[in-house]
Amino acid sequence: MIIFVTSVTIYGQNSKAETIQMLEESNAGQLEKSITATMTSSSRLFKNPDDLTSVIMIIPRGSQVEVLASDSTYYIVFFEGSEGFIYKRHAVIDENTVQVAPATAERDEIKQTPEEPEQKPVSRFSYLESKYGTSMAARIYEGKIWKGMNAEMIKDSWGRADRINREINGNTVREEWLYKTTWLYLENNTLMGWGPVKN
Repeated sequence: MIIFVTSVTIYGQNSKAETIQMLEESNAGQLEKSITATMTSSSRLFKNPDDLTSVIMIIPRGSQVEVLASDSTYYIVFFEGSEGFIYKRHAVIDENTVQVAPATAERDEIKQTPEEPEQKPVSRFSYLESKYGTSMAARIYEGKIWKGMNAEMIKDSWGRADRINREINGNTVREEWLYKTTWLYLENNTLMGWGPVKN
């Protein structure tokens, strides 16, 4: 009886391996589909669906997100460089999905040919200038801050904060960014004010 069960298990594993191989061969060269969804209302992007305080950002209504997976309650999405969970009821899957050709060895080889000139490292100021324009880049390069800056500008000017305290009330996210001697107050990703850190 034990031998019979063992032989069935081995047969099942061989069968699965053969099935996977057949599927891979039949799908070779086909296009992969990228599924997108449009936000029907503002939604919080959670890092962990079991921890509702793990909000990464608020995704505005009308934004388009890439859907990576889903379960009964959440979509796992990618938006502006961040991956996380949103409620399914806050988004609608787009009917026309974008098709993306899978990466091939030939394309990868073409990209890495030695004939292409090596890119020279870009100076920090040139990087900031291409991102924000000359005037704003100069201020950020000098380490200045001002009301109305967004979080990314602050990181480019001062670097990452030592600690961030976050409070969420409805669709408003309030944050206190703590640096060594100064705290910054942000509301919905916008710098509203600052002050000295009290010891």
